Amino acid sequence: MSSRLRFLFSLAAAIAAASLLAAALRRRAPPSGLAARLVPAPMAAAAARNRSFVLWLHGLGDSGPANEPIRNFFSAPEFRLIKWAFPSAPNSPVSCNHGAVMPSWFDIHELPMSSGSPQDDSGVLKAVENVHAMIDKEVADGIPPENIFVCGFSQGGALTLASVLLYPKTLGGGAVFSGWVPFGSSVTERISPEARKTPILWSHGIADNVVLFEAGQAGPPFLQNAGFSCEFKAYPGLGHSISKEELYSLESWIKNHLKASQEKEN
Repeated sequence: MSSRLRFLFSLAAAIAAASLLAAALRRRAPPSGLAARLVPAPMAAAAARNRSFVLWLHGLGDSGPANEPIRNFFSAPEFRLIKWAFPSAPNSPVSCNHGAVMPSWFDIHELPMSSGSPQDDSGVLKAVENVHAMIDKEVADGIPPENIFVCGFSQGGALTLASVLLYPKTLGGGAVFSGWVPFGSSVTERISPEARKTPILWSHGIADNVVLFEAGQAGPPFLQNAGFSCEFKAYPGLGHSISKEELYSLESWIKNHLKASQEKEN
């Protein structure tokens, strides 16, 4: 056998050996990028428990993006891991505005809103289903229900109340700003025992001439009869708007409930 032929055989053998070695290494190696994604199970579970979600629901005629600056008031370290969402209501005709089409979670028959104003029960319940779908998505992504907070202003506050009351699990809390009870007492039959453990924060301006203060005052008795705990805060001189004081109070309230939730887990 010539030296050239022996060289070719040796080269072929070396290439075959290298191919076998590479194949073996590929079988043993994790998929591309997997090593960087692997996290010890206890650490991953702890990280999931510390994740939180705040869903903010705007008022009639408003939009989600217009409310996003609200998050700038929440600067405490506890809010570094919080995910925020500011959805926008669909455009719908609104009875109290002569059928004008505008962003609205459900129909409103009259303004100013009083404790005896007629309500759009079916529209509210349909909007609640959409809010529950948003919450369910976050739960499916690993955020514990007790770390989820639903907050809203005016019409969004009314929808917040309805969504929290009718969600089947205990949430971190529901915060109502200048809202009202958007359905009759018969709906309370649909409230689960777990939902009754969700705390409610209700803030209302005494000078509110759009959603009257009496509409806000009707909330705590309704909630008490339904088996809920409600912290009610009245703000003298405040009209139909949200004040910095209310937002700082909300920050403290969420922090306290997050701390309680984490202590319970530990």
